[in-house]
Amino acid sequence: MEKLSLDVIVTRGSTTESIHRVHAAVVNADGTLLAGARDTDLVTMWRSCAKFFQVLPFLTSGGFDQVGWGEEELALSCASHGGEPEHVAVATRMLTSLGLEEGDLACGPHEPLSTRGARLARESGLPFNRLMNNCSGKHSAMLARAQTAGWRTQGYERADHQVQRACLAEVSSWSGVALDDMPIAVDGCGVTVMALPLDRMALAYARWGRAATSGDEWPGRTLAAVRKHPMLLGGTDRFDTVLIEETEGAVISKVGAEGVHTLMVPAIGMGIALKAEDGAQRAQHCAVVHILQQLGVLQGALPKRLADWLVRPIKNTRGEIVGEVRPAE
Repeated sequence: MEKLSLDVIVTRGSTTESIHRVHAAVVNADGTLLAGARDTDLVTMWRSCAKFFQVLPFLTSGGFDQVGWGEEELALSCASHGGEPEHVAVATRMLTSLGLEEGDLACGPHEPLSTRGARLARESGLPFNRLMNNCSGKHSAMLARAQTAGWRTQGYERADHQVQRACLAEVSSWSGVALDDMPIAVDGCGVTVMALPLDRMALAYARWGRAATSGDEWPGRTLAAVRKHPMLLGGTDRFDTVLIEETEGAVISKVGAEGVHTLMVPAIGMGIALKAEDGAQRAQHCAVVHILQQLGVLQGALPKRLADWLVRPIKNTRGEIVGEVRPAE
């Protein structure tokens, strides 16, 4: 196993002011641990990185085609979106097609995560709503799963509901982690969330990437949807969108809260999972770009949009650059 160094430092002047410890695992689709940083089997909540797998039971059941959804709805089902008008419009369309409305979503309202989304929401004068929640697409797909299966929609977010049991079983199947060994909790958006070792997260993504490029219908259709609509997966200034666009879909990236990130390189069946130990997002994005450089996935000079995520300036209240966030090595 190749040992990687992914820690991130924050400087002020020439002094290191803070250090973020980063753990990571790099695994191929056969389960071989190729590389890692610190604890490759660190157990942590998978958060929104699980969305590719949480939508699969709905897809394979035939329900997705039954409700007549397309690539945009599929991309938004996997998204941690920025709450921009384009995201809200697709989520609204998803609910309307089911005869449902915003109030049926179990997620709560919050300010849009993208800078553009937040600005447009403020300028509209409308209160923040559940459609702006970065998980509204996932919730809409879960409601559709319940409705098309003939299950009650109320409580679809709870661990004992058929929707969530199917999601957990899907994650178990792809990761190889038994359900009894999978700690369960409640995610920020209210649905069930599971904890896994980093190397099993990476394995699940490696397997998903291989399946998507080997003729497996639904991973393949999902991969195509995300590649075609990366803006719906994230947003105009969201990291996953930038990475997918700049690599022309060669890397598929999925953010999770509290410093967890999972990626796949489908062409080579590689899965990557990392965790900023203290949950700092400023560290996880820097570490993602850095690990892709160390693995040779990103070669040569970085395009500016990715370089800006690798090294980010620290500014004071007067707008002066007084330090930076960057890889420790």
